Amino acid sequence: MAVSVAPSSNGKLAQSFRARRGLLDRIRSHAAAVRDISRPLIWLHAPSVGEGLQARPVAHALRLAHPDWQFAYTYFSPSADRFAESVGAEVTDYLPFDTVRDADAMLDALKPTALVFVKLDVWPLLVERAVARRIPVGLLSATLSPASGRLGFFSRLVLNDAYASLATVGAIDAANGERLLQLGVRANVVRVTGDTRFDQVWARAESVDRASPLLSLLRSTRPTLVAGSTWPADNLVLFDAWLAVRRAVPTARLIIAPHEPTTAHIEPLETWARKHKLRALRLSVLEERSSSTDAETDVIILDRVGILGEAYAVASAAFVGGGFHAAGLHSVIEPAAFGVPVAFGPRHTMSREAGLLLAAGGAATVRTSRALAEVLTQWLADRNKREREGQRARDVVRTELGATARSVALVEDLVESERT
Repeated sequence: MAVSVAPSSNGKLAQSFRARRGLLDRIRSHAAAVRDISRPLIWLHAPSVGEGLQARPVAHALRLAHPDWQFAYTYFSPSADRFAESVGAEVTDYLPFDTVRDADAMLDALKPTALVFVKLDVWPLLVERAVARRIPVGLLSATLSPASGRLGFFSRLVLNDAYASLATVGAIDAANGERLLQLGVRANVVRVTGDTRFDQVWARAESVDRASPLLSLLRSTRPTLVAGSTWPADNLVLFDAWLAVRRAVPTARLIIAPHEPTTAHIEPLETWARKHKLRALRLSVLEERSSSTDAETDVIILDRVGILGEAYAVASAAFVGGGFHAAGLHSVIEPAAFGVPVAFGPRHTMSREAGLLLAAGGAATVRTSRALAEVLTQWLADRNKREREGQRARDVVRTELGATARSVALVEDLVESERT
């Protein structure tokens, strides 16, 4: 009922309701057109883009290893609308809300060989209905923070049966695997498979075309900080720090990618630059000119999405946003994969990869503009120091490789268990 009366708002919740209007009819129609029941079908569910980044490399690797298999991919958040298509599944759409009727309708339409959730979210009624049909259910890149609300009494009470029903769980590390037992996961089904995001960022860094038009525009002989996925709260700290960095390293330049490259987030960057006599240009303007502005541009603003992961290739050092914002820290392993040392704010405790980088000496966490300025000045002024600490960051990413292959093996075992 709620789906049919969703308000005409632009909020994510309202978008989520509206997107589910006619969802089951869409699924039934699409599945009827493409589903070949003589072929295995893997149903992957990843709630949002973050989990999707962990699911996608597994889906692609499975497709290469088993070209006869079919795939369905569902998600919950409207933020994953565009991303979902990149997974390459035969059926892609939202997941209905967790009711027995909708779970049965999805299972009837897709007829999956295995159902695989990503990271942590499981839908208890969907799991119950799948298990009742002898469809094995798994969990990939499984993660459970020590502070997770799912460890509360009532959450465990509601979700225990679903987690206990999982046939296999691939945890990102042993500590997360141990915590998952508290949710009801059986110890004998847990494997440590790692986090597939490390494979993904490594592959991107290794395959980047350093002669591409984008990097040709961004490359410079000047020491360069790439500030990625920053929010206004991050920029408040970064702005003061950067003025101090420039006094110590006058040739330093800044490439900044606001997390939301909208006018509301870009114009304050331009206003700040003008106020402090820093010559700033948007990337779109640079591209129109089709020429490097190494000599005269102090600040380059990346005003479109999808390019930050490549832009880290020209960084001497990186500052990753979210550490001063309520949303939490964004990806610190993207710059690390390029051998770039990484700085970030204090809100990083939910990020396992941030902890790994700090422990290895490939990153620094700061609480103030002054502390950030000190860290960045050291890296930008001392090439040996930044290369040494950047190599430590890269080594962390290298050590974590292999999760995709291990996750593929986990899914293959699920399919084999369904056949026996």
